[in-house]
Amino acid sequence: MSDTTKSPTHYRLLTILRAIGPYLRESQCTEGSYLFDCLSVCVDDKKSPEQREFWGWWLELVDEGCGYQARYRSGLYDISGDWKEKKLPKKVVEDVNRTQEAFHTKLVETMQKEFALAIEMHEESVEFV
Repeated sequence: MSDTTKSPTHYRLLTILRAIGPYLRESQCTEGSYLFDCLSVCVDDKKSPEQREFWGWWLELVDEGCGYQARYRSGLYDISGDWKEKKLPKKVVEDVNRTQEAFHTKLVETMQKEFALAIEMHEESVEFV
């Protein structure tokens, strides 16, 4: 990268954030606000795919002017395609944490490298339950 940092326009951000992994919910993103999620653990893999629910996390990443604020939440992704904030069962906490930590590390490194932007945690963020 050159000595000058590229300006993080909405479309540049989408391109970079999309490259981090399959987590970006692009259709639900607007300029300055980006939604990510991860379906970490299937609740019951014996059900047909369209009837499955998942334990996992989601992230709202919001532009705060000089950097971005990350608000993580965890819970259940239900069969209607909605996230419900719920306490994770003990048996899935490790897997959910692993995926969240790996993603967060990539996000922080990428935003710093590409745009010299910091990621701060929101005060209500569920950080690696």
